Amino acid sequence: MESPILFYGLAFVTLLGALGVLLARHPVYAVLSLVAALFGLSGLFVLLGAFFVAAIQILVYAGAILVLFLFVVMLLDLRPDELSRLRSATWRGAALGLGGLLFWQTARVARTLPIPAGVQPVEGTVVAVGKLLFTTYALPFEAASLLLLVGVIGAVVLAKKKL
Repeated sequence: MESPILFYGLAFVTLLGALGVLLARHPVYAVLSLVAALFGLSGLFVLLGAFFVAAIQILVYAGAILVLFLFVVMLLDLRPDELSRLRSATWRGAALGLGGLLFWQTARVARTLPIPAGVQPVEGTVVAVGKLLFTTYALPFEAASLLLLVGVIGAVVLAKKKL
């Protein structure tokens, strides 16, 4: 780690963006807060030396996925009375955030456990990630793309105006 000040600054940006996602009253502001959180997270990846993951974080998530989210939010065209009903979902989001924190702590503890004898850790190179992605994890990769497609189709169906 290069500088604790830089780390704490990026962590603060990430946490502030995540809080903005939870507490934003308008969905467009929530998406913009998510952009800030993803850029902070990308900066943390750079500090860890994972430049490829940082670039993918910005290109794929902050670029493509959030543009898709913004498109769906604008396609839904939520009215203020509909937004007031969604504010109760903020508390559910906070509960999900706490659940995510619990998951993160569990994963952190699991990382300290020793690796079983037959398993070799994978290096974080692009070649190693590509080989794993298109051999061992090809099915989960395709399942995730199918899930994204179903989500987009569902958003379009929900946003379609009733005649």
